[in-house]
Amino acid sequence: MPLRILIVEDEAELAAAIQAVLRADQHVVDHVAEGLGAWSLLRSDLASYDLVIVDWMLPGLSGVDLCRRVRGAGLTLPVLMLTALADTKHRVQGLDAGADDYLSKPFAMDELLARIRALQRRQPHYREPLLSAGSYVLDPAESCLTVEKPEGTTRIALSTKELQLMAYFMEHSREIIPGSRLRAQLWSLDEDPISNVVAAQVRLLRRKIASHGLPCPIDTVPSKGYRFDPEP
Repeated sequence: MPLRILIVEDEAELAAAIQAVLRADQHVVDHVAEGLGAWSLLRSDLASYDLVIVDWMLPGLSGVDLCRRVRGAGLTLPVLMLTALADTKHRVQGLDAGADDYLSKPFAMDELLARIRALQRRQPHYREPLLSAGSYVLDPAESCLTVEKPEGTTRIALSTKELQLMAYFMEHSREIIPGSRLRAQLWSLDEDPISNVVAAQVRLLRRKIASHGLPCPIDTVPSKGYRFDPEP
């Protein structure tokens, strides 16, 4: 499933390369170049991340100290530490600070993706690749939504953002989800600056579902947000 990931890395070229790989893998990615900025984001109510990738040596606040603050605040999200310090002493220090895994520089991007998948599988909320809610089944691997009705099965191909949005709705079925929460979860800080991006994307998803002759499962709750009803 797509994750919201924060990269804390001061090497601009490496950070850009990691961002490109993760976004190609359908994750939502933010980047901060120093530790204090990352800490400000992580403790903010406006940002919620599923995973942090943090470099050991950062300006202002080291990756190890950032990790200690994260764990000291009771945050349980996975932390993957990157560093050129590959000896056992530093590896143990990083893990003792609260990192869940450790990747030595230089590394292959395929290994990075594999480590992220492994960390994802360890989480209590990890879901199997298929998501189900009522008559709706979402297959992230195929970017496809299947709707089972008495008259037959309908398959709907989804874009990356439609897939992310539908997955979040299905994971929070029947909850009222504020638009601000959807934006914080599904859009990185540097994309889609227009204020109505959530409403526009929800409208596109509704139109796609309606174009297949299906009732819309996404309700607008005035002044509160949106609610996904798997049996509209």
